[in-house]
Amino acid sequence: MAGYHSPQVEVAVRLNTNECPEQPPPSFFEELARAARDLSANRYPDRAATALRHALAAHHDLDPEQVFCANGSNEVLQCLMLAYGGSGRRAVVCEPTYALHSHIARLTGTAVVQGGRDERFSAVPEEIVTLVAGDDTAVVLLCSPNNPTGNAEPRQRVDDVLSSVGGLVVVDEAYAQFSPWTAVELLGSSPNLAVTRTFSKTWALAGLRLGYVLADPEVVEACERVALPYHLDAFKQAAGIAALVHVGAMQERVARLLEERGRLEAGLRALPVDVWPSDANFVLFRPRHLDGQAVWRGLLERSVLVRDVGGYPRLDGCLRVTVGTYEETSRFLEALEETLAH
Repeated sequence: MAGYHSPQVEVAVRLNTNECPEQPPPSFFEELARAARDLSANRYPDRAATALRHALAAHHDLDPEQVFCANGSNEVLQCLMLAYGGSGRRAVVCEPTYALHSHIARLTGTAVVQGGRDERFSAVPEEIVTLVAGDDTAVVLLCSPNNPTGNAEPRQRVDDVLSSVGGLVVVDEAYAQFSPWTAVELLGSSPNLAVTRTFSKTWALAGLRLGYVLADPEVVEACERVALPYHLDAFKQAAGIAALVHVGAMQERVARLLEERGRLEAGLRALPVDVWPSDANFVLFRPRHLDGQAVWRGLLERSVLVRDVGGYPRLDGCLRVTVGTYEETSRFLEALEETLAH
């Protein structure tokens, strides 16, 4: 198998990995520094991440028993697949979607079954039910907002999937704070639902790798069984707690990024490209008259890096650009206009 990698090159404007373009506020680092001085680095961390789980539970108005934390949402997904996937079991994904869903499933020996999406790139519940075909061990993986297309799944569609399949339904909400709704609202009535989250995007902590899942206590217990001992270090747990103190700063970041996303979408629509509406911090577009790879190279020559997603099903010639700062958006739009003019 080939590993999953996102190649990086040195450029002035990097808009290919959907990171937050801003750092957390200085007060976060001051609080984290105080917490670091109090860490018992010679001792193993709290294996249950008790304080962090309580803080996350309070943030989402849930019980701590409904929270499991890990090294980024990708490790959370891996734990879910280790617990519920494996030989003789299936994972249903709706393409195009986040490539790690299929990759992690295959790493755990789970057979991957691919469904499609409608013209708006939403999952089709009827097709998922057909693919599951009454198999209560199958895991359904949904991404909302979906990466790389940017659209959030309509609530009714997620509801339909939850009520129609017996296996675990995982809703990956890495970009939830940009979305018009969240599947967390369905947890109380859906014991087969698991909602994964990350600190990498709106919390601006991609460099620290912290994620979590909100689910029924039985699902959380299953994740705890398959996780490595002491897998979540003490510094990371402290960072998550410190971040949750600064909810207001996070919400202000989201508001700024939403405003910048609107400017980015408007700028793209003024150029000869097709643009899809986004509920995330990135925008999918396709040049009308030039090959996508040629445009990607033209942007790179101008020191702007975006993601070439033309290899995904139904996304031939498409590119994905992350919402950056005002200056980064301006630099990208200028470089794209120059590239398209050649």
